[in-house]
Amino acid sequence: MARRFARRAGYVCALLMLAGCGGAVRIEPPVPEGPAVAGCRSLAERLPRALDGEERAESDPVSPYVAVWGQGRIALRCGVPRPVTMSATDQVPELDGVAWYADPARPTLFTAIGRQAYVEVTIAREHTPQNVLIDLAAPIKAALP
Repeated sequence: MARRFARRAGYVCALLMLAGCGGAVRIEPPVPEGPAVAGCRSLAERLPRALDGEERAESDPVSPYVAVWGQGRIALRCGVPRPVTMSATDQVPELDGVAWYADPARPTLFTAIGRQAYVEVTIAREHTPQNVLIDLAAPIKAALP
């Protein structure tokens, strides 16, 4: 399970680096289950058109569980599995009411935890993660109790 998650996360990161080529950004959508399905669909309707100066872009395949800004410089996936590297004793910072787990092995990957669904956000290094995560807090709080 951990290998499959790491492989998928690596795949997403590689796609984000190649995203500057134009066209839709290829990102594998997650498959949420249970209450996460409705919560992620609600989140999709609340996400901003622009984020940290980047305009929303198309993803391929089109999915209500994926959002992309700046041709993949910022990507969100809702309904992902719990981060395998996260332990119960980890200190998790909270920004504007949303707890974010920062993966120590991948400094551009953040996961909103403690909600109806896990929300994974990958942020390219030229962006300030705190700005992006704060801007995503209100839609996440509204859609995912």
